[in-house]
Amino acid sequence: MSTTHVASRRFSDTGKAGDADPRRWLVLAVICAGVLMIVLDTTVMNLALPSAQHALGFTNADRQWIVTAYALSFGSLLLFCGRLADLIGRKVTFITGLAGFAAASAVGGASDSFTMLVTARACQGVFAALLAPSALSLLTTTFTDPRERGKAFGIYGTVAASGSALGLLLGGVLTSYLSWRWCLYVNLVFAGIAIPAGALLLGQQPRTPGARLDVPGVAAVSGGMFCLVYGFSNAATHGWPTPSTWGFLAAGAALLIVFAAWQARAAQPLLPPRVILDRNRGGAYLTSFINGVGIFGIFLFLIYYMQESLGYSAVKSGVAMLPMVAVIAVVANVGNIVLMPRLGPKPLVIAGMLLNAAGLAWLTRIGVHSGYASALLGPLIVTGTGMGFIFGAAANTGTFGVAPRDAGIASASANTGQQLGGSIGTALLNTIAASATTAYLASHRHGPASRLAQLAAIHGYTTVFWWCAGIFAAGTVICGALLRRGPLTRPKDIPAGEPVEELAAARS
Repeated sequence: MSTTHVASRRFSDTGKAGDADPRRWLVLAVICAGVLMIVLDTTVMNLALPSAQHALGFTNADRQWIVTAYALSFGSLLLFCGRLADLIGRKVTFITGLAGFAAASAVGGASDSFTMLVTARACQGVFAALLAPSALSLLTTTFTDPRERGKAFGIYGTVAASGSALGLLLGGVLTSYLSWRWCLYVNLVFAGIAIPAGALLLGQQPRTPGARLDVPGVAAVSGGMFCLVYGFSNAATHGWPTPSTWGFLAAGAALLIVFAAWQARAAQPLLPPRVILDRNRGGAYLTSFINGVGIFGIFLFLIYYMQESLGYSAVKSGVAMLPMVAVIAVVANVGNIVLMPRLGPKPLVIAGMLLNAAGLAWLTRIGVHSGYASALLGPLIVTGTGMGFIFGAAANTGTFGVAPRDAGIASASANTGQQLGGSIGTALLNTIAASATTAYLASHRHGPASRLAQLAAIHGYTTVFWWCAGIFAAGTVICGALLRRGPLTRPKDIPAGEPVEELAAARS
């Protein structure tokens, strides 16, 4: 039997176009339910924090740990969990991630102390790190036909991009009409549907034969990511000059340099260089990172503005974001189904970055008494269009052309870019907003105190929006230069649906 035939048989269970699973669209629904659970959690808990603080009696200084504990475990374990999914099977890690996330959410909702809630949030992060790359890699190996892949990634991009905004609406409703605890208990509903459906619908994903875990690589990258996320979290609360900020950032950078050097010589590296050295995949990961940095200017500070300056309730703030959600849903699907097969990711990423930059520049025109229709609706639609182009294109490109044995780690790399970008964005933009607000107060000391405070806050927000516009403008140049022109293509001698790297190796 030829090596080509062996390779073809080996991949017959991975979603090859000719052997497509008739239940694949139901599988997509299960995957999206798991992803939505993670994405919602990032914003649902932000709205629940004031109520949780009042109920459990912890301080403002402690409050940051409800968010930081989740970010630390999630960010530091993503690459490890992505490779774990490749080694032991993605169905196992996906369902384990769902069950563990739901259990941690139940404990968090029942918390009667600050320590219990922080521990639950850290455990949520662990299982989110297991769930996120498993979900994306299942999507990658289930949909390999180019036309169906575009539709699937369009739907996935819609869920990933709009979930945070939907979380604001859901969190506002749950906190206002039930309890902050339901912002955690709601995950049991998603898991209750997704776990039995996943057990029934997902095929048993094959393990990678003969593979071993790169333990030194896991230690270096997990330690490095932990230090970076922790350092940036400290920067947001304690400032950049403190040792707990720059010391951890320096340690994180050093560990990641050690990790990169080790991957070049390891026999079975945790993150094989072949995954990230492809220009399109590397460009997709960088796109996810830059988008993660800049997107906080929309979700975080726009919500601050609506609630603190315009007096919107949590529910009204969530409703105000719905037009952006609707635009994301339409554009993500049009981008992946219609445009990606014809144009490739480069024009979509460039257009998305430019639109986000334009929308954020538009938001700098806000004032103390701005109206929703005149000042917010237009920028929300523009940035929703930009995000719709970016999310699906980056996820699709970041996992395109990888062998099934690398699908988990490629998916984890895409998630890591987004997570690290979010941590950096939170720290950087909070620092910029605080500095701009302080500078405004210092230079306008003689105005009415109440109005001065409002104007200073808005000056902080608009300064952040200008910075985010600049970040997206820079991303347009950097990512546009890195991504290749034209549609995503495979070598002519390899049929669509076959993993490029592993089949090529088998043919040699």
